[in-house]
Amino acid sequence: MHCKIIPVAFLLTWITAIWTGPAMAEEKIILAAFGDSLSAGYQLPPDAAFPVQLQKALIAKGLDVEVRNVAVSGDTTSGGLARLDWSIGEDVDGVIYELGANDALRGVNPTITRDAVEASLARFMERDIEVLVAGMLAPPNLGTEYGNAFNTIFPDLAKKYDTVFYPFFLDGVAGEEALNLPDRIHPTAEGVAIIVERILPDVEALLARIELDRTENPS
Repeated sequence: MHCKIIPVAFLLTWITAIWTGPAMAEEKIILAAFGDSLSAGYQLPPDAAFPVQLQKALIAKGLDVEVRNVAVSGDTTSGGLARLDWSIGEDVDGVIYELGANDALRGVNPTITRDAVEASLARFMERDIEVLVAGMLAPPNLGTEYGNAFNTIFPDLAKKYDTVFYPFFLDGVAGEEALNLPDRIHPTAEGVAIIVERILPDVEALLARIELDRTENPS
């Protein structure tokens, strides 16, 4: 994991804000969950989708954060790139990038996936939007060669573009029958809760970066 170095004094201020309750931001932070059906909440009640559960978890910590659901079921990394600019509003401060599962399920050439992810991250950088890359892993049945080529995409590019990195979006949920719908691909509401619990520290790291950016570049 490759992360921007954040001054200790700033981190202490951030941690204090979390412990004492009030959000340290003067204005609400806007995050966008930019992904596919795993983020969109496929076959789940609206209040069980990842963006909703994540927003509730952040608010419970006293943080003034809105998490927008800009995920599209069935989307690939190339599809995400094609809709990036009109999906991500000008007021968005940070993005949780969760794409790649459909590329792997369809056996898309990893080079195509890598190029799409890289172009997306480069575009976010151009727009001064902080990113948390939520990685994806290829199913084992696609073979070692494909898996090796695919599984290096997200860590490589997160490091290259110095984003916050969460290695596997479905960590703790993939392969767990009780935490997935009958299709064994999409998480249940309980599965989403596990995802939120595990990714939350990295989302907080993303928020700390956004706050640091605001401090260094006040509007």
